[in-house]
Amino acid sequence: MFLWTRKETLFFVMLATTVTFIYEVLEQKWIAMPWTPIALVGTALAFVIGFRNNAVYGRLWEGRKIWGGIVNDSRTFAIYVGDMVTNEYAKEGQELSKEELSKQKRILVHRHMAWLTALRYAMRAKKPWESFMDHPTNREWAQKIHTPEFVVPEEEALAHYLQPDELKKVMDVGGNKAAHIIKLQSNHLRSLKEKGLIWKFSFLKLEDILRTLLALQGKSERIKNFPYPRQYATLNVFFVWIFIFILPFGLVPEFAKLGESLIGIHPFIGGLLVWMGIPFAAMVSWVFHTMERIGTVGENPFEGSANDVPISTISRSIEGVLVNRL
Repeated sequence: MFLWTRKETLFFVMLATTVTFIYEVLEQKWIAMPWTPIALVGTALAFVIGFRNNAVYGRLWEGRKIWGGIVNDSRTFAIYVGDMVTNEYAKEGQELSKEELSKQKRILVHRHMAWLTALRYAMRAKKPWESFMDHPTNREWAQKIHTPEFVVPEEEALAHYLQPDELKKVMDVGGNKAAHIIKLQSNHLRSLKEKGLIWKFSFLKLEDILRTLLALQGKSERIKNFPYPRQYATLNVFFVWIFIFILPFGLVPEFAKLGESLIGIHPFIGGLLVWMGIPFAAMVSWVFHTMERIGTVGENPFEGSANDVPISTISRSIEGVLVNRL
């Protein structure tokens, strides 16, 4: 955490040192500000930051619950495909060999993996309000984690799961690729149902899974496409920095007064106590700034930071389960 905010921490120390030097060494006592209004600003700011971080965590936790639902429904879909695509109700002349049935199941499962892939790439797409990568230390930490969506082109990732003709159709779609893949999935299920390879009731169950997956996709897109209200996010940053700039002007004189009261008892300690305002001002500034940055990086839970919803890892775990079902 200290490495993450080391540049700002150094600035806080320099700011407090400059104010202390001007106040104590240059004896410019007029720069002192009343402590009471600064304390009131700090108290109000603490409530604002707490409210924002609570709301930000709500967005993060909702995103995690949505992807937890995707995990469960993906497992269910794979089980249903394995059990419901059979020759039991096949129409005359439409029966498939065991190898052909396995191929149809594999196509369905691979297409579901393609849907997962398209969805996670959509969630990683850069939005104008996403600012995580704008900060140099954030970029530094992001380079230490592997986010496949930033390294592997989407078409290359989808090519592992889609047949060439379907891949071309999906890549030619100008809008929502994941929704188009669900449409292809539904068309395939209907084709199998018409041949009797899926019982009518089983077809309805599988279509219901697709409907649920589309609903989960929509919920995930809602978080991605609707940012945390900018009036709160932007003003919160301004308020924090205003507080950080005025804090030393109130805190350093308070330590100076405390030192003056101790000079008669401990002259050495009393004379140096004013300089203790530097670490305390830096520490308070660091706490407020760090809490504000935590809220900023958590606003968009699919942006690709280390503390986001781990959709890449979740997708890999789902794929591992689905492959074992084939």
